[in-house]
Amino acid sequence: MTDLRKIIIDGNEIEVDPAMTLIQACEEAGIEIPRFCYHERLSIAGNCRMCLVEVVGGPPKPAASCAMQVKDLRPGPEGAPPVIKTNSPMVKKAREGVMEFLLINHPLDCPICDQGGECDLQDQAMAYGVDFSRFREPKRATEDLDLGPLVETHMTRCISCTRCVRFTTEVAGITTMGQTGRGEDSEITAYLGETLDSNLQGNIIDLCPVGALVSKPYAFTARPWELTKTESIDVMDALGSSIRVDTKGREVMRFLPRNHDGVNEEWISDKTRFVWDGLRRQRLDRPYVRKNGKLRPATWPEALSLAAEKIKGAKALAGMVGDLAPVEAAFALKQLIEGQGGVVECRTDGAKLPSGNRGGYVGTATIEEIDSAQYIMLIGTNPRDEAPVLNARIRKAWTNGAEVGLIGPAVDLTYPYAHMGDDRAALADLSGRSFDKVVDLPSVVIVGQGALTEADGAAVLGHAMKVAEATQSRLLILHTAAGRVGAMDVDATNPKGMAAVQDADVIYNLGADEVEIGEGAFVIYQGSHGDRGAHRADVILPGAAYTEEQGLFVNTEGRPQLALRASFAPGEAKENWAILRALSGEMGATQPWDSLAQLRRVLIEAVPHLGRIDEVAENAWQPLEPGTLGDAAFRYAIRDFWLTNPIARSSELMAELSANAKARTMAVAAE
Repeated sequence: MTDLRKIIIDGNEIEVDPAMTLIQACEEAGIEIPRFCYHERLSIAGNCRMCLVEVVGGPPKPAASCAMQVKDLRPGPEGAPPVIKTNSPMVKKAREGVMEFLLINHPLDCPICDQGGECDLQDQAMAYGVDFSRFREPKRATEDLDLGPLVETHMTRCISCTRCVRFTTEVAGITTMGQTGRGEDSEITAYLGETLDSNLQGNIIDLCPVGALVSKPYAFTARPWELTKTESIDVMDALGSSIRVDTKGREVMRFLPRNHDGVNEEWISDKTRFVWDGLRRQRLDRPYVRKNGKLRPATWPEALSLAAEKIKGAKALAGMVGDLAPVEAAFALKQLIEGQGGVVECRTDGAKLPSGNRGGYVGTATIEEIDSAQYIMLIGTNPRDEAPVLNARIRKAWTNGAEVGLIGPAVDLTYPYAHMGDDRAALADLSGRSFDKVVDLPSVVIVGQGALTEADGAAVLGHAMKVAEATQSRLLILHTAAGRVGAMDVDATNPKGMAAVQDADVIYNLGADEVEIGEGAFVIYQGSHGDRGAHRADVILPGAAYTEEQGLFVNTEGRPQLALRASFAPGEAKENWAILRALSGEMGATQPWDSLAQLRRVLIEAVPHLGRIDEVAENAWQPLEPGTLGDAAFRYAIRDFWLTNPIARSSELMAELSANAKARTMAVAAE
């Protein structure tokens, strides 16, 4: 362990790691230091000079606390600890001067600026600035950039903190933005006027400490003090990012990230951030029943009665759990369908995930372990599309010296990797190697859903587990569906998989919109949007979306997390567990719970680890037999990042982004 060093900050003596910067040491002492350019997850720029402090015995001028380390401080007389002052007259005058400089060219846009009310410049000008300016010259104005349909720019407000440049370069892995010019002529710009090509670009909106970069879809729609804030969990991918849902009345206005070091740090993907308009469109807000080949509106008693009658009269009954279903709904559906002699299945994409073997369908690694990994092996996964924030973590590991290998089609992952082949032969070659000298360094094997959905998916998983065991690596199964791990935990599976569902004459479809259901079967669809599942349905029972009910979701590493209700479902739509409870009563097989709390109690009795919220359970290692592999090339699970679920497919913005992405990849003829 590093020897701690004593320093005195504003008269208080504390012990800190000498590698810490002064700004971090002050935070340890509970003292707030203002800053604009400094951010703990980005490299140090040291260019805003707002974080100035006085180092007693040092040079007779204030020092930038973000760019000086504790170990650089000289001890006081007779070896006394170094002394730092953060509130001396020198510091106060220096901060006032810096703030005066920053405001020379900053326009008085506060009444019309979207950042108003949550602006670092406003807050710090009030706390550390002065109420006058000595500058009478005209303010400088600059042209705005076109960064695409997500980020709106007002570059006259920019204070050149370079957070956006450092984020896009270091975290997102694109080199589109930079700073040109010097002094009065310096400006943040995009290379050759390009738009941003990244699915993490929305994070620069949060990072910008002024109103230079704001959300284009959210612009001029609400003020922060009008919004109700609810902490929740994202379901656009299986990472389970911590988010905050901001609502105005019954409408969801925006999604923002919450800090969670173990999962998403403080980033979210653009699909997570901007999908909110999909919650307003194509909604199912009342029950429907198909009569004479056409869906017609119905009452709840009518729809439930028909559904109950068909379920009780079914010769072969099956239930499907969709990708966005919370654990409580999956558990209630399993009890309902299996109670009538039917089968359920959550692996709707045909993934060969081993039922009952949590080490096989979740793995043994945590997301946080990627940070310290020295070797990362990707098998049949494109994390840039399947989990963009996880991909940023892999990139961070690469910047720290990790080596990355990929088996699958070559794609741009924003970092270099060793491409070991794109087919099963490459995996067979890797698992067949003799790892006599196992390097005693932390390593992670990540397996994607695209690798597990083919006929030989179980063999692929067996070979991947063999590689992990031989190299003493941790294994992570990277899921694409937010509800999949939770449904596997309650064992919403059957030995025949989707074959048993397709053979059924009555199918209860709980939000599974990625599946084609053949002709002949009577389909009861429960979901929130009028997507593929609703078009095929004979009875539609409108359910709540993930922002409209409390729900438990288990992320790709096996961490149970709670999504909380931020608004209410439209029209006559109900919470998913409540619909299944009402249907069970209609069938005369009433489920033994009348509230979500009672349902959770039964659920946690059946699966105890689901009660340990935000904890990653240790999974037993039960390796699968590495069976015979096919000879096909790997295919990735996601073909269109922006349109992966019914909420995203209902969003106008997601449709525009999907069209833009396709246009970028189209081959351009040589002129």
